[in-house]
Amino acid sequence: MEDLRRRFGRLVMTHRKRAGYTQEQLAERAGVSIDTISKIEIGATGARFPMIEKIAAALEVDPAELFSPEIPSGALRRGPLLELMTRLAALSENDLQWLKGVIEAALKKGPR
Repeated sequence: MEDLRRRFGRLVMTHRKRAGYTQEQLAERAGVSIDTISKIEIGATGARFPMIEKIAAALEVDPAELFSPEIPSGALRRGPLLELMTRLAALSENDLQWLKGVIEAALKKGPR
């Protein structure tokens, strides 16, 4: 569990820095103490869902973005991407592999 807290904390810090906020500014925007933000960022404490929602709102990101570095900042707030991700999640592994090949081939051609 400690490793998960540290990873979560690093992602909070990364998003905070990307937004250009100090810990104090993030704490103020989220309505929490600076001590809370500091402890979360170093992994000394975890965060429950209400706290995660406050931090995500203060950072203007989807809460899921605080759990994976694989999600580009702001990506989940883009309607078409969220719609595609939802549809892709329902596909079989074989269909996903096929579609991956199609997308890779299309992206190699470059923009039209």
